[in-house]
Amino acid sequence: MKLWSKENSSTSALVEQFTVGRDKEFDLLLAKYDVQGSMAHVTMLGEVGLMTKEEADIAIKGLNEILATIELGSFIIEEGIEDVHSQVEYLLTQKIGDTGKKIHSGRSRNDQVAVDIKLYLRAEIINIKTEVKNLFDLLVVQSENNKNVLLPGYTHLQIAMPSSVGLWLGAYAESLVDDMELLAAAYHVANKNPLGSGAGYGSSFPLDRKRTTALLKFETLNWNSVYAQMSRGKTEKFTAIGLSGFAASLSKLSMDCCLYMNQNFAFISFPDELTTGSSIMPHKKNPDVFELIRAKCNRIQSIPNELTLLINNLPSGYHRDLQLTKEILFPAIEELKACLQLIQLMLSNMKVRENILVDEKYKYLFSVEAVNELVNKGVPFREAYQQVGNAINKGEFEFDLQQLHHTHEGSIGNLCTSEIIQEMDSVLSEFRA
Repeated sequence: MKLWSKENSSTSALVEQFTVGRDKEFDLLLAKYDVQGSMAHVTMLGEVGLMTKEEADIAIKGLNEILATIELGSFIIEEGIEDVHSQVEYLLTQKIGDTGKKIHSGRSRNDQVAVDIKLYLRAEIINIKTEVKNLFDLLVVQSENNKNVLLPGYTHLQIAMPSSVGLWLGAYAESLVDDMELLAAAYHVANKNPLGSGAGYGSSFPLDRKRTTALLKFETLNWNSVYAQMSRGKTEKFTAIGLSGFAASLSKLSMDCCLYMNQNFAFISFPDELTTGSSIMPHKKNPDVFELIRAKCNRIQSIPNELTLLINNLPSGYHRDLQLTKEILFPAIEELKACLQLIQLMLSNMKVRENILVDEKYKYLFSVEAVNELVNKGVPFREAYQQVGNAINKGEFEFDLQQLHHTHEGSIGNLCTSEIIQEMDSVLSEFRA
């Protein structure tokens, strides 16, 4: 069954298979939202007189029954039915008769898909926001718990200056704040109602688009009907950019964990049940989870570019190219959620080694501290730098770890955790219904 089918017309089986592609697979993720969009549309049709109140009530009742099957997990798109929209309309017509055929008045599949995707992305953005906030809270707690555990800091992967586990984890907490800014922008784009734009050029029916916007709890609507269709692809790209920010942070954090687990570093460790072994080397504890998070998140960072290549240089209006955004973006959403959940599991069980810096090879971490100490005594910085450098070259450099004292904002002695929390709370306030 096709919504657009007419008498004495048929489509080549090969063409049909090619054009449908994997769409049915991803349409199942949209089923709930398709029904919600239809319920809002039907309610509005009843209010503007394109359906009677009785017809609208009957249709709403039937749609609620279909929604129940979706929530139970028993909804399928039957063989021979083109997509989720056709399946919902078919089921409704089976339930309530010809009244079911009226629900498409003033609507095209184009704006139907557009609203389904916006509703889906809006919900998934909120899900990701929740997972990120959980990770943020964990990083903040771990940062504070380990703020006095000193750690070597590196530049160019060379021993540089003293850091701490608290400073390291706090950096990723603050990174998530900036990443959340991108997600908030994507949320605002997704939270605009395209329903009622038809095929992109509106309708001669007296549709009330503000009413469906309120019913679907959108922040506002896509005002221009042409742009409502142009938002297809753009909304997906904005969402992908939001995902890519988190993916970049998770990838870098995972790389750090792989490095710090290495026996030559041995700063952190994890229980056996969260690592894997070797088929021939009995001593191995491999960071497979972090390696896969790193790989998956690197791939997620490519999604905005892939979407750009898909939608670039399309003229205004709808094009079938946009169908493919689903199979690019939807799996990436699921992968990012899985990565967020797994990295929380790992960090919740991370064990940090104490007294890391009590090792001869980390002695030169404190060269800057020695320079600063001389400066505090009145020695010009450049002269102090030379004095400490000469002492290092002669093998005469010494520094008492107990003299380490950092106080400025964002240093190992002042993590500014409360300020970072305030920044996150401020961004989270952007996610309003």
